[in-house]
Amino acid sequence: MTVMEEVGSLDLSDPRTFQERDMRAWWRRARAERPVYWQPVEGRAVPGFWVVAKHRDVMGVYRDNKRFTSERGNLLTTLLEGGDSAAGKMLAVTDGVRHRELRNLLLKAFAPRVLEPVVEGVKQRADRLVRQAVALGECDFAQDVAEHIPMATIADLLGVPEEDREYLLSLTKEALSTEEEGSGADDALVARNELLLYFSELAEERREDPRDDVVSVLATSTIDGEPLTEQEIVFNCYSVIIGGDETSRLSMICGMKELIDHPEQWRRLKSGEVTVESAVEELLRWVTPAMHFGRRAVTDVEIGGEPVREGDVVTLWNSSANYDEEVFDRPDVFDLGRTPNKHVSFGYGPHFCLGAFLGRAEISALLTALRTHVADAELTGPGKPIHSNFLHGYGSLPVSLRAA
Repeated sequence: MTVMEEVGSLDLSDPRTFQERDMRAWWRRARAERPVYWQPVEGRAVPGFWVVAKHRDVMGVYRDNKRFTSERGNLLTTLLEGGDSAAGKMLAVTDGVRHRELRNLLLKAFAPRVLEPVVEGVKQRADRLVRQAVALGECDFAQDVAEHIPMATIADLLGVPEEDREYLLSLTKEALSTEEEGSGADDALVARNELLLYFSELAEERREDPRDDVVSVLATSTIDGEPLTEQEIVFNCYSVIIGGDETSRLSMICGMKELIDHPEQWRRLKSGEVTVESAVEELLRWVTPAMHFGRRAVTDVEIGGEPVREGDVVTLWNSSANYDEEVFDRPDVFDLGRTPNKHVSFGYGPHFCLGAFLGRAEISALLTALRTHVADAELTGPGKPIHSNFLHGYGSLPVSLRAA
C-alpha cells in the first residue's frame, strides 16, 4: 500500500492520529514515496493542505518569506480556520518590515548577555527541583520537575509576579496542548483570551512602573516614534509565554523518558563520554516537540516538483525533516553524541525561534542536574501523551529516581 493510497485514512489535522500510530514509520515512507503531497480533510468544511516531509523542502519554505507567508496563520489549526487573529501584530505571524522591527526590538531582551542572570536562575532551579525529586524517590517528572523550569524562566523574563505563575501555567497548557481529548477548541479559546487579558493588565502596570523585563520593553518602546499598539504588546507577551514554556517543557519530559528507554545513552551522558551540549541537540531532534509549522502560498510555486497554488496551505513537518536519511546518519538511532546535527526543531530562516538560546540553556541545566544527582531512573507507570496535532510529548510521566 503506497502513501497516497493510505493518506485518505490518515488525517494529520486530527490529534488522535499522533497517539494511535508509529509516525516515524509513516514519515519514512512519505519521504521515500511522496515527500510532498496534498492532504484532503474529510467530513469538515475546510480545505485540504500540502504536507512537506523532506528536510531540504522544509528548509526551503522556512527560508522563503517572499512566496510564503505566516500572516494567515502558522499552525495547521489556524490555517484551516482561515487565519490568525494576531496576524500582523504578533512576531510569529507577522512578515515584512513590521516583522523585522518587532524582532529587532525583542532581540534586545533575548540577547545572551542580557539573559545571563536568567540562565543562572535556570541552573539553580533545575538543580533544586531534581534534588527534591531524588529525595522523594518517586515523582511525576512532568508535573513535579519539568513544568516548573521553563514556566518560571519565562515568568522571570516577562516579570510575572510569583503568585500568578501557577495560574499562567494552567492557562498555557489549556491554550495549546489540550491534554484531555474531551477539552475542545472553546476551552483553548477561553484560555487564550484570559492570557491576553492578564498581559494587558500587566502592561498597564509596567507603563507606570517599568522594570527590567520583556513586558516593560514592549509597553514602553517605540518604533519610528510610535508606541506599540495594545494588541502588539499583549500578543507578543502571549507568544513568548506559549513558545517559551511548551517546547522546552515537553523536550525535558520526553528527554527523561528517552534516557530511561536508552540506558546506554544515559551511561554515556553520566560518564561524560558525550557532552551536555551535543545531548541537548539530539534530544531536540529526537523529540521534535513542535511537530509542524505552516505557511500559506502567496503565489503559484513549486515544492519538490509539486505545483502549489496561490492561497494553498503548506505544512512543514519538523518531525519528518529531523529524521531525513539524506541529512542524518542512522536517523532512527538515538545518539547523544551525534554531530553534525542540523535539526529544525527551532525552525529556520526569518522566523527562527527567538528563544532558542534560552530553550537550550533550560534543557542543558536539566541534563546537568540529572547527571549530577541521579544514579539511575525507572518508569513507574505509562506516560500520558498530550492531545495535540501540533505538540508532541507527555502531560504525565511517573518515574523513580535513585540518588547518585
